[in-house]
Amino acid sequence: QVQLVESGGGLVQAGGSLRLSCAASGNIFGINRIGWYRQTPGKRRELVATNSRIGGVTNYAGPVKGRFTISRDNAKNTGYLQMNSLKAEDTAVYYCYARVSVGIGVGDYWGQGTQVTISS
Repeated sequence: QVQLVESGGGLVQAGGSLRLSCAASGNIFGINRIGWYRQTPGKRRELVATNSRIGGVTNYAGPVKGRFTISRDNAKNTGYLQMNSLKAEDTAVYYCYARVSVGIGVGDYWGQGTQVTISS
């Protein structure tokens, strides 16, 4: 069983910064892809950023490019999302996603979500 635990959310003023962490635990052989998504009430969950282990390819949603940085520490099975120059429209519940190599194959896992609130 694999678990993802997010941390680092909270309340910050516009223009400020936050760093989210996503720690994976369990029978993990490696994290193939890690990503961050966000969701606001009444809206679909949307992609924020992803990072693939092969080639280190990263992708960012347009609204966060240049402000957010996704990274990972493979030794710790942990992913991060550094969020700078935060705006009120970044307010959402942020979810960590990981595609993980486990003993018998590959599985997709989600964290429980962490609230990020930006005050204007």
